[in-house]
Amino acid sequence: MNSYLLFKSLHLIAVISWMAGLLYLPRILVYHVENIDNKVSSSIFKTMERKLFYFIMMPAMILSWIFGLILISVIGFDVILTLWLKLKLILITEMKNRFLSIWE
Repeated sequence: MNSYLLFKSLHLIAVISWMAGLLYLPRILVYHVENIDNKVSSSIFKTMERKLFYFIMMPAMILSWIFGLILISVIGFDVILTLWLKLKLILITEMKNRFLSIWE
């Protein structure tokens, strides 16, 4: 089996999982704010937020990075010199930093 296609598909699955978490987390936060008076619901939404972030989004983000770096190593590190990949890596790093600063 072609290792490039295997890692590319795993990278795509991890990115889709990460982005799905990024899209679903604000919805849980809205539900949490709507039920802030109800202590039972509030604790349930806190648990949901924590589980989504730490058990789905963080592993998906880490796997996206790992498989992305493996893809770069498979096709050769000289491809890092291309402008589009430099911009992509800078923007992804900035997105990660901004997202993690929200949780601090």
